[in-house]
Amino acid sequence: MVVAWPGALTGVGLIGGAFLLCYGVLAARRVLRPAASALRADGEAAGSRRRAVLTCLAMTWLNPHVYLDTVFLLGSLAADRGALRWTFGLGAALASLCWFAALGFGARLLGRVLARPSAWRVLDGLIAATMVSLGVTLMAGA
Repeated sequence: MVVAWPGALTGVGLIGGAFLLCYGVLAARRVLRPAASALRADGEAAGSRRRAVLTCLAMTWLNPHVYLDTVFLLGSLAADRGALRWTFGLGAALASLCWFAALGFGARLLGRVLARPSAWRVLDGLIAATMVSLGVTLMAGA
């Protein structure tokens, strides 16, 4: 796709960078105004199951990093492996499975720490700094 349409990489970089910047700004907003993020305008609590599922789906399917990492990065790396490209892909999938399992178990182990609002403010501050720096870097390189 990049060979056929070189502008695709630039477009994906700009869209991905804008997404990350927006996500970083939302995280920074939660740090600066924690009470505002606890209850939405429609009265639904921030911790509701419906909101958690919708956020999870949005972060999965609307996150450009999913496509950048899976299609462009892993695809181009696997293509260089010749006959071992499927082995490389399987290894990448297993590494991803291990990573997300570790995140899930880690979240369970850190449940008491993460129950404190101050811990979420620190985490949101780290998220904001990371997402803004990644977004700026991605857009500058596009």
